[in-house]
Amino acid sequence: MSGKNAKGKPVAVVVGATSKWQSDGRNTKLAHGKAVDDSDLPVGIRWGVGGAIAQKFAREGFFTVLTTRSEGNASGLAAAIREQGGDCMIVELDLARQESVAAAFATIRAEAGDPHVLVYNAGYLEGRDLPPEKELLEHIPVEMFDTAQHIASRGPFLVAKEVLPAMRKRGEGSFFFSNNASSLRGRKRMTGQSLYYPRVMMRTLAQVLTEEYSEHGIHVANVVIDGLIDSPGTHALARAKQNPDLLINPVKIAEAFYYLHTQDRSCWTHELQLTPFPTRPSY
Repeated sequence: MSGKNAKGKPVAVVVGATSKWQSDGRNTKLAHGKAVDDSDLPVGIRWGVGGAIAQKFAREGFFTVLTTRSEGNASGLAAAIREQGGDCMIVELDLARQESVAAAFATIRAEAGDPHVLVYNAGYLEGRDLPPEKELLEHIPVEMFDTAQHIASRGPFLVAKEVLPAMRKRGEGSFFFSNNASSLRGRKRMTGQSLYYPRVMMRTLAQVLTEEYSEHGIHVANVVIDGLIDSPGTHALARAKQNPDLLINPVKIAEAFYYLHTQDRSCWTHELQLTPFPTRPSY
């Protein structure tokens, strides 16, 4: 066992451990024109869903690997996990580059061990800054489509190839997708939204992997997070301040992911949809 996981803990990898809505995230700066202060927010929501999942699995005894495009994005999260008594490491990963994916997982295998849990939580904001007159698909630059496709389809395919062989040989493992309501069917991109229809492919991949790998003891699930996730950037939005009940608590989302991991294999859930109570579930 490597020095970084010298205690031999089971390994949980969170791909996309930090949020674009964290205090200085890309979406936060896009929406507010600057970074926001998160000092009065609970530690569980400061890094969105990925950060909450990482903290939850670390508290449950996992050595947690935080992947992010830039190590600095996750330094605060790593410090919080260690302050809570957990163990973790940060690995830089660019999902748009196959060589980066391969190198990242080679590092994870060498320094932490083969993952027991993989949570694919990568997000993107391509499309959000297009003006109203560019709402139609014909105005989407090919580069935006490429990024969306890399994160929503090609990226999880590459990650699956890196982690599923060892899980299959072990006869157990969890591979979970953090997805959104746009994965349920194709939807028009409204002004201010990301180009999300490639998320349907993420859901499809989850279905394919379920059919292929369940019999090998690997639990695959698509988690549809159907609403606005609480985080520093979303917390500061006018509509969130006016109706806080619209926000989904990422700590509770993390509990749902951990519940999936601990399910008995006689009754696995393969799709879970999480919707705040005042809103109608998407379909």
